[in-house]
Amino acid sequence: MTSESERGRRKTLVGVVVSNKMDKTAVVAVERRRPHALYRKIVRSTQRYKAHDPNNQAVLGDVVRIEETRPISKDKRWRIVQTLTRGNVAEVAPRDIGAPEELEAEESEVAVQQPAAPEPATEGTEAPA
Repeated sequence: MTSESERGRRKTLVGVVVSNKMDKTAVVAVERRRPHALYRKIVRSTQRYKAHDPNNQAVLGDVVRIEETRPISKDKRWRIVQTLTRGNVAEVAPRDIGAPEELEAEESEVAVQQPAAPEPATEGTEAPA
């Protein structure tokens, strides 16, 4: 067996956990910024890696360090080594909990209470002169 120093260093990347719905797997998005070859504008590119998370400790929004490893499954070639900061991203979108539906319901009630066009005055309601 060769030691790690003889094999060389394993690649490590830092990214954000964007999905943890799978068992023992987290999807980590790694953003890379580099200047465009011709125009020198900073270009962002994001790549997503499936990383092994044996204890299912990764939470959405966590900033983690992942390390290259042997193939664990068809798509998993990385594992989570360290959690740098804990995330605080809500798993449920506001529309899933009913916030916009309540607003839409209030708007429709207001539309029902107010007529779409004003009704013209009838001749019988005016006082004779």
